[in-house]
Amino acid sequence: MDSAAIDRFEASRSRLASLAYRLLGSAGDAEDAVQDAFLRWQAADRDRIEVPEAWLTKVVTNLCLDQLRSAHARYERAVGDLLPEPLLQGDPMLGPADTFEQRESVSLAVLTVMQRLAPVERAAYVLREAFAYPHAEIAGILDISESASQQHVHRARRRVAAERRGGPETDPASAKRVAEEFLIAATSGRVDQLVAMLTADATAVSDGAGLAKRLLRLTSREQIAAGVRAGFRSTPAKRRLAGGISALHIAQVNGAPAVVAVVDGRVKGAVVLELRDGKVAGLCGVAAPDRLARLDTAWQRHEPGEPVVAEW
Repeated sequence: MDSAAIDRFEASRSRLASLAYRLLGSAGDAEDAVQDAFLRWQAADRDRIEVPEAWLTKVVTNLCLDQLRSAHARYERAVGDLLPEPLLQGDPMLGPADTFEQRESVSLAVLTVMQRLAPVERAAYVLREAFAYPHAEIAGILDISESASQQHVHRARRRVAAERRGGPETDPASAKRVAEEFLIAATSGRVDQLVAMLTADATAVSDGAGLAKRLLRLTSREQIAAGVRAGFRSTPAKRRLAGGISALHIAQVNGAPAVVAVVDGRVKGAVVLELRDGKVAGLCGVAAPDRLARLDTAWQRHEPGEPVVAEW
């Protein structure tokens, strides 16, 4: 393959990876899908491809749909044993991020909701909300009618709106302040303060420090506050599991404030907060090592600053 063809593909790589990540919720799977697309681009009769960007978008979308429709993926979605892979702010897979809809489409809250959508519904939603494709082009990519594309996007929007808890975007400084207050309350055992910081309809989901077979879900403020307090109570057993004493940082993950637990410079867990009106409306706790690999790699190149809790 000539260098011009390689350059043409590389010019689209970041966009294709962002598309695949939104569809699959996994950075590793997204990279695999993009690499598969490259192999197909390499083998294709490129002289017959009129619009390479459109061709590549369709190939990556269909590769992701094939994976979402696989028996293994259907099983994972049915039992709900996977959370989206969190990404540190600045990761190119989080782009595009110019509009609120684009930024929201990559939040852990929305990615979690999308895991429960039908594959074609999910694809139509991502292509429309995150990449602003017109319905006519979405129809061509998904081999459906234009009216079907409109219906899929409408249903997906309604589902996302019904299940998301966050409000309008919070400026980073305010979000960081709320996250710090929440972390201090969690580590000091102030359960009443934790309850007061939660919205009435708050929810929490966790992979149980990466050990649970199914996701743990909490749906009342009292349950969440008790679960957070238990999770942030430092014990010798937790230190052994983490491999040492953790430092707890506040960082932005998937566009939201997050508590990131770090041992000897390595990320061991993250709790991402969804905010509304200065309170915590949703929590997503991820500690499974395979879901933290890319976040951990990015953290090595990151200047985290001083932790909120130096020794936990």
